[in-house]
Amino acid sequence: MRPPGVVDQRFESLDLFAACRLGTNETFALALPRVNADAMTTFLEQFARQLAPGVHAVLVLDQAGWHDARALLVPQTITLLPLPSASPQLNPVERVWLYLRERYLSHRVLDDCEAVLDAVCRAWNRLLDETGLLTTLTAYPYLTASGVP
Repeated sequence: MRPPGVVDQRFESLDLFAACRLGTNETFALALPRVNADAMTTFLEQFARQLAPGVHAVLVLDQAGWHDARALLVPQTITLLPLPSASPQLNPVERVWLYLRERYLSHRVLDDCEAVLDAVCRAWNRLLDETGLLTTLTAYPYLTASGVP
């Protein structure tokens, strides 16, 4: 049996792309209107622009179609580290998405895409306001044991 919830047959969405620095509250996020290789390339370009000079970032990614490096333009300051197929439990950002959905974004009907963007941005900022939470959510033993800064 399903729990009762609000239902709306309209469908407008946007997608949140994010990179989280292990062991810190440092993040970069970008909300885009679609999920595909072009959107992922846009995210990578914008993320690379905000990296400090001399910094090289490694992004842990699942095997989603839009993460396929053959279809992306990957900046030289970023290395993509794909996880094995069908292993979302290894992706640190999956716990962030789950937290945002459960805490702020589920069981809501919003008027339009602007309202969705506003809700996503507020949820993301609330997550960052909770001291140490992002660090806890993304603290995966296989990454922390690797000594990756």
